[in-house]
Parts: sequence; C-alpha cells; structure tokens
Amino acid sequence: MQDFPWFKNYPKGIPTEINPDNYGSVIELLETSFAKFGDKIAYENMGKTLTFTEVEKLSAQFADYLQNHTGLKKGDRIAIQMPNLLQWVVATFGSIRAGLTVVNTNPLYTAREMKHQFTDARVKAVVILANFAQNLEKIVGDTDLETIVITEIGDMLGGFKKALVNFVVKKVKKMVPPYKIEGAVKFNDALKKGASGNFVRHEIDNEDISFLQYTGGTTGVSKGAMLTHRNIIANMEQISAWMLPKLKDGVETVITALPMYHIFALTVNCLAMLKIGATNILVTNPRDMPSFIKTLKKFPFSVLTGVNTLFNGLLNQEEFKNVDFSQLKVAVGGGMAVQDAVAIKWEEITKTSLAEGYGLTETSPVLCCNPIDGTERIGTIGLPVPSTDIKIMNDQGKEVPVGEAGEICAKGPQVMKGYWEKPEETENVFQRGYFKTGDIGFIDEDGFVKIVDRKKEMINVSGFNVFPNEIENVISTHEKVLEVGAIGISDPKSTEKVKVFIVKKDESLTEEEIISYCKENMTSYKVPKQVEFRKELPKSNVGKILRRILKEEEEGKAST
Repeated sequence: MQDFPWFKNYPKGIPTEINPDNYGSVIELLETSFAKFGDKIAYENMGKTLTFTEVEKLSAQFADYLQNHTGLKKGDRIAIQMPNLLQWVVATFGSIRAGLTVVNTNPLYTAREMKHQFTDARVKAVVILANFAQNLEKIVGDTDLETIVITEIGDMLGGFKKALVNFVVKKVKKMVPPYKIEGAVKFNDALKKGASGNFVRHEIDNEDISFLQYTGGTTGVSKGAMLTHRNIIANMEQISAWMLPKLKDGVETVITALPMYHIFALTVNCLAMLKIGATNILVTNPRDMPSFIKTLKKFPFSVLTGVNTLFNGLLNQEEFKNVDFSQLKVAVGGGMAVQDAVAIKWEEITKTSLAEGYGLTETSPVLCCNPIDGTERIGTIGLPVPSTDIKIMNDQGKEVPVGEAGEICAKGPQVMKGYWEKPEETENVFQRGYFKTGDIGFIDEDGFVKIVDRKKEMINVSGFNVFPNEIENVISTHEKVLEVGAIGISDPKSTEKVKVFIVKKDESLTEEEIISYCKENMTSYKVPKQVEFRKELPKSNVGKILRRILKEEEEGKAST
C-alpha cells in the first residue's frame, strides 16, 4: 500500500491489509458468531426477536430440510425471494449451511424477469413470499424448479400474532393475489420437517460460490456474478476493519432498511454486522416513512446504511428531527452518489457525518469508502478499503497520472470469480488482473477517489442499474410500437428516471398504454416516467438508434 497515493491519508488504526482467509467459508463465520454471541439478540422484525442461538437452531432446521427432504445437492442454486423478514435470515443462512448457492431475487420482479433469472441460474429451489407467488405460478413450468417453499409475512411471529398478521395481509389488505402451485411446501412445515437434527455440515472450499448475485454488469446484459465464500469473507473483513475505530463487539444496533437481497445490505448489514455481534433491526417497508421513523425512535441505533434517496426522504420528514441520534456512530451511503446537499443536511440534523462508499455487485460490493473518523470528503467516494488496489486507466489500458480521469479499475480479494457461464463476458471486464468497473473517475493528490461519470447509457434509478436494452426490448414487443429508444434523465428524487422515445406503428397508441404495458412486464423502478412520441429517431449509418443524441437533446432542453 505504501506505493499508492492514498496511503499517507489512510485513517489511523485501520490496517492496510486484511486476511481473506480468516474464515474458511461463510459457514465458519456464521458458526463463530453463533457461538460467540449466543443469547444476544441478533435480529428484530415486527416486534419479534431472534437471538444468535435461535438463528443457529432455525437455520440448521432449514438446512436439515434441504438436505434430507429434497433432492438438492451441494452447489445447487436456491432462489430467495422476499423483503427484509426473519424468514430471509433463516432461509439464507440455512441454504448456505446446507452447501447451496443462494440466488438473491428481487421480490418485485415480474414473471418475465423471474423466468430469465431462474432459467439462467438453473435454480432448483425457491423460497418465496406468498405475496409474489402468483408470478411464480406463471413461469414455474418453464424452469428447473423441484423444491418450492412459500412463506407468509407473519410466519416467524408465532402464535396469535402470526395468524392475525397473515389474515390481515391476505384478507383485509388483499396483498396476496390467488395462486395455485402444486407440491409447494409451507415455510413453517419445512422447519418442522427439519427438526430431526440430521443436518450434516458440508466441507466447503473457499472458492465455492456462496452467492450468485445478479447484476446488469458493465455491458447491459443481465448476468450472475459468482461471489465465492472467499470474496464475501474478504469484503466482510474489509468493512469491519474500516469501521474498527468506532464499532465494538456485542454492543451495536444497526438499522437495515435496504433490502438484504441487494449486495450492499447483504455484505455490510447482514454479514459484517453479524461478525461483530450487532443487533440488526430489519425494516420490511422503508417506503412507509412514518412507520420507519417510529422504528428509529423505538431502537437507539448506532449504525445506519442507505442510499441517497432514503436519506433524502428521511430528511424531508418533519418528525425525523425528533429522533434520538445520541447513539449514532456511523452512517454510510452507497448504491448511488450521495448528493452534497443531502450529506450536509444530514450532518446538520444528526450531528454525524454521512460517509459515502462505492462498490459494485461484482466486487461484493465495497471498493472504496470515506473515513468515518471525521476526515471524510464530501463529493468523493473516499479511499480504497484494505487490500484493495484502485487504478485509473485510459482506453488503452494504461494507468493515467494522478488527477487525470479514466476508467476506475480494481483488484482485490473481494472481486468476483467471474460471470456465471459467461467466459467471454468475464474476459471482457478484466484487464491485466484488474476489474473494469465501467465508471469514470480520478484520484486526487491525497488519494481520494471521485466519480465524474459512469458507463455511457446506463441509467441509475435510486441505486439500481437500469439498462436501455431491456427497456427497449420490452416496449418493442408492443404491437403498436415501431421503434423505441430509452435514456435516463436527471431526477432530484431518484438521481435519474427513465424516458422513452417512440415511433408509433399505430397512431392510436397512447402514453397510458405504454406505461401500463411496462408495469406488466418490468419492475416498477424500470418503468418509464416520461414517454415522447416522435416521427423518427436519430440513427447511425448502419441504422442503430443513437441514444447519445437523444440524451444531448434532453440536456440541452434542461439548460435552456
């Protein structure tokens, strides 16, 4: 690290190197924390708590079920599809302990999106919240699924509360559309079947895949990033080392509002906090701001992670000012750029700085983070975390001088093994051992990294990567559409929003029809917020629609 410009400003007390082999696998990490923190509360959700010992027992029961009551074998893929619930913890840890590879799946995916991910990963099992089972019913026959476990929101609450919550969700709020899936097993029945105690711990190599985490990658094609046990352990060690000066074992409380199926919350909130024995408060629906703020008031918290839109949303709630921030030690923003105004207002209200970090699904995810010792620099993504080498390279693959912009490239033990069954795609994103992030930035004289642009044409909606190809592919299947181009335009609430330009095949086509069609076939954050009809779209000499021209025209409108 001494050869790199950031070394002179590395936070005091932070090691510049970590040991990615400190644990032989994620399973060993889990077992160590279970034994070390025992009866301490590990997770809380909807008024129900689980201790580390209880999580150990329940996850072992689920692992037993997977091993002894299904045809699943070590290395098979299992999809987990639900928001932040205690069931997610039990199912995910149980699957890992059973030697399976977890495929985290956004519960808001449409049937089309689920089908793509499940068939690409060849998942053989799924644990899904009943609220989304209707979509699974539509595509289950087109997949390799053999084991289907369905849970309801209140399943882990126990007794009368379980029955009441499930009744209200299904019958009163009508949040569970009717479905019929032959052979599906109820989550709690799976736990009962696995209570025999016959769970056997698999021997895991640290190069085995722990999570197959789907991402848009850097080329716009949906791919599974193969994150090994060593990748995950490395990033967990890097994160916990970075927070070492402020966080202590067994005393912290972390608020997890970001979904744990997202790589940020998975590694930072779930695993790094598990390692230090933090109590994890799971927020199932952070969009319900009044309820979210009640949770913040109820639990004196020391760690909070989020994305810019989440922090901005909280800051715009009057009641947020009445939250007790006296225990808050660390607030970290990632997934998208933290806006300067948000960071400044956050510190003004909470008296704690908002440290921006940076990473990608392919890097497990954290590559850089601002120091949490008061030396952070607003507008930058901070310094590389331990054992991470960041280089800024030009299009010829040569490192550029300090202060000059180029593509951010990274090397470290947290960088993925590659893309699932896509060797050419994998080869394309590595250059001389460095992963090419697709983001443009520079390193200043003090070693702080700043992003000045990101991969051309990728759209960033509230921290989620949205790719024009997918939007265009869906809309082009509408019978009244002749041509379509999609771009991202600036939006103060979500960084960017999707706008589409359409040439009609049928003059009766309306904006409402397009929006409705997209809602049926895409997750909500991908749905266009603006539709513009045109007689023709700009094209290259070979007929390719030039999104760049569309973007320039929109930017020109915004500046006038």
